[in-house]
Amino acid sequence: MSSNSPTPSLHGKVALVTGGSRGIGAAVAQRLAAEGAQVALTYDTNAERAKETAERIEKNDGRAWTVRANLTDAESIRAAVDGTVAEFGRLDIVVNNAGTGTGGPLEEVELAELDRVLTVNVRGAYLVAQTAASQLAEGGRIINLGSCIADRVPFPGMTLYATSKAAITGLTQGLARELGPRGITVNQVAPGPTDTDMNPANGEGAESQAALTSLGRYGTPEEVAHTVAHLATDGASYITGASFAVDGGI
Repeated sequence: MSSNSPTPSLHGKVALVTGGSRGIGAAVAQRLAAEGAQVALTYDTNAERAKETAERIEKNDGRAWTVRANLTDAESIRAAVDGTVAEFGRLDIVVNNAGTGTGGPLEEVELAELDRVLTVNVRGAYLVAQTAASQLAEGGRIINLGSCIADRVPFPGMTLYATSKAAITGLTQGLARELGPRGITVNQVAPGPTDTDMNPANGEGAESQAALTSLGRYGTPEEVAHTVAHLATDGASYITGASFAVDGGI
């Protein structure tokens, strides 16, 4: 960086992004790094994708560290949070991005699938926030990834996923109240149809999803990442307990 270049908005900050190996998580990790943050990103099964994301960050003069974290395992979550602090010396920003999705008629959802989705999307996000709260610096940030499906369910078969993401709204508002005295803000970003491996823009049903948006198209992970990054900066210091739709006006 030249002496005449402005200091990136997140210079000196450390961020932890769960599920940072691909899709929205990878875009968020790269965006935060571009703003000057040092980034830890978790993965569950795909170490190679996580490594590729970290390499892209480092190729652009950023610093990244990858760590495996299974969100069904409390000790795995704690190890990832503690490892981030050990690696970088502090923790300022937590992005609760990792999640899973499923679809299908209500009567066909088996108990094992119900438990899996709620464990990852709700219990996992709660434990990440709970564990990170004791490590976050004064004025820290927690940003939770919800979904437009929590407010508007345009198709049948999305009850379980909508339930899990609706819980993120309550998590966000509760955390905002509890952590506010420390100057820690907690907000939610709720994407709409976004072009990822989980829901590709050329996949089955994509045309009907795009048609539900006012803009008539899928969003990109980078568009979601822009909003997440803003909420991590000092410019968002008086925003907490809020939800931001990045959904093309669905």
